[in-house]
Amino acid sequence: MKAVVLGLALVGLTAGVALADGDPAAGKTVFGKCAACHSVGDGAKNRVGPALNDIFGTPAGTVPNFNFSAAMVQKGKDGLVWTPDTFAQFITKPQAFVPGTKMPFAGLPNATDVANLTAYLLTFSPNYTPDAAAAPAAAPASSSAAQ
Repeated sequence: MKAVVLGLALVGLTAGVALADGDPAAGKTVFGKCAACHSVGDGAKNRVGPALNDIFGTPAGTVPNFNFSAAMVQKGKDGLVWTPDTFAQFITKPQAFVPGTKMPFAGLPNATDVANLTAYLLTFSPNYTPDAAAAPAAAPASSSAAQ
């Protein structure tokens, strides 16, 4: 258990450092792994997963007209707000971050991919400001990801 917590903390720190250097163009390529279930940009609609426009700065489980798992909705009610840091923690190992998620994706283990994907998704959250999104961060490391 301690190893899992430490491992996720290190991934989060590594991803957080890399986020400043994320490349949105490279992130668009990484988003190819997400595009079967999620959409972004003009005309983005919910699919198997929610549309990800304006995701940063919003509470988890609150994209309109999407049927989230009870676990994801509860995380939002508990204060989980999507920021580059919380997203990096989630996308690294969704099932460990929000237990009970409907999201079957195993995660992105590569910190550079996480940083690039985050940079790309940030281009679709033009109103996101880090100060406005300050909220309680992570779910326990023993948690699973929820959509």
